[in-house]
Amino acid sequence: MSRVQSIERAFAVLGAVSAGPIGVTDVADRVRLPKSTVARLLASLAREGAVEQVPGDSRYRLGPRVSTLAAASSPERLLVAAARPEIEALAASLGEAAGLSVRDGREVRYIDQVSVDHEVQVRDWTGTRAPLHAVSSGLVLLASVSGPDLDTFFAGPLEALTERTVTDAVALRARLARIRTDGYAWVRDEFAEGLSSVAAPVVVGGSVVAAVHVHGPSYRFPPTGSEGRLGRIVTACAEAIARSLLRVGAAAPPVDLVRTARSVTEPLR
Repeated sequence: MSRVQSIERAFAVLGAVSAGPIGVTDVADRVRLPKSTVARLLASLAREGAVEQVPGDSRYRLGPRVSTLAAASSPERLLVAAARPEIEALAASLGEAAGLSVRDGREVRYIDQVSVDHEVQVRDWTGTRAPLHAVSSGLVLLASVSGPDLDTFFAGPLEALTERTVTDAVALRARLARIRTDGYAWVRDEFAEGLSSVAAPVVVGGSVVAAVHVHGPSYRFPPTGSEGRLGRIVTACAEAIARSLLRVGAAAPPVDLVRTARSVTEPLR
């Protein structure tokens, strides 16, 4: 096998693995290569940190080396690459769409989403923005703000997007205090009628760098009495993403994760 052919095949394997945790046989089927060849390529890619096996599983997913390379070209790609495997697993386990977001001034900006098959689907919000106070991911990001910055936020306009949107500053401050205690936030029909979501913060080095959320139609999400359980599941996912980001930082010490996250946000004004 020539070096050029080996590179082409390695990239084909990486492309198959990027779709989510996948086994050797499925990779071989997708790239149309012998299983033995794919196994050797995966072993070589694993030694370089480009792929890794899912703990306790025989399947492969993208490794920290890919996140490190992505970080060199875009801070947001670092977040997305590190979080994608966990978000895929979260969406699959709960059967609802899951996503990742960052704060952008007075808004939250959605930078990735993993959807699931349902007769009634939630649209893909990737690339869109929403007011911090009206969505679960925005609330957990806002809960990390304190002091003058938070006062500045409440001095600005708070739009009511539905009849259920909370815009009272006193009520919102109390809500943020509960979110800090619970570790997650729920929103029901506050951004849009018929849409509910739960989010948790991704904390690295004591700073909130992003938020992970799950959302779905209010008639089926959340199932009655499951709010606490689902909140803890999303929180566990956020913690796993933070660990992944720390692994990337360990693999590439020049990457300042907190500074990287701040570079995609603006002051609250």
